[in-house]
Amino acid sequence: MEIKAATPRNSIMQMARGAFEERVDYEMDKVIQNILDPNTKPTAKRKITLTIELTPDDERKQIAVSVTAKSTLATTNPVGTSLYVTGDEHGELVVAEMVPQIPGQIFLDGSQQESPKILKLISQG
Repeated sequence: MEIKAATPRNSIMQMARGAFEERVDYEMDKVIQNILDPNTKPTAKRKITLTIELTPDDERKQIAVSVTAKSTLATTNPVGTSLYVTGDEHGELVVAEMVPQIPGQIFLDGSQQESPKILKLISQG
């Protein structure tokens, strides 16, 4: 196959009917959505990695090309709580999530403090 000098040249990203470029755009959308997510650190670095694999045949005439795009996103911000270790009236171990007020106490807005969540423990033995 002879190629004339006047033949326009294209980027590898424009080949495969634009599918290579589409993969990069797909990952870019994921990165932008991650940047806009208020649950992530705004200044965290995000990354798009493009892997282009080229596999020639035995005669070095045909080359199979595979493009993979992968994004590395910022993790979500950590969410925390506090646990309180105590015992119940039967001497059984109880681990409860701390709540800001005494359960049943009324807040200024009229709502009531809910009871704390109790952690489910599974004994090994």
